[in-house]
Amino acid sequence: MQEKLKAYFDLKEQQKKVESELEKLRHELIRIFPEPIESDIGEYRLKIAIQERREYDDQAVYNRMKDDALWKLMSKVDPAKISGLIKLDVIKEEMLAGTYEIKKIPYVQVKKR
Repeated sequence: MQEKLKAYFDLKEQQKKVESELEKLRHELIRIFPEPIESDIGEYRLKIAIQERREYDDQAVYNRMKDDALWKLMSKVDPAKISGLIKLDVIKEEMLAGTYEIKKIPYVQVKKR
């Protein structure tokens, strides 16, 4: 059992190092290519796209909820739950105007051609 625990621990440590290195490379690619791009470079295809993510203000959303039961469904602001409630037509998107800001997050994808 100790070998399994050691293997698990070692793999988690490797995972941390790999994720850290990937994050450094991601930031460097975004620094070099600050705008969205699709390009073939050697045998690789680079794609950098911008994703929009809403970051909600808990208090502002709570103040807009006319029904406490709706707030209890969320318990805290969760963009996925809010999106689901909008799609189900439980709440209207207009009701949330001014309760969030849109963050533009660069998405990096590298594939081998």
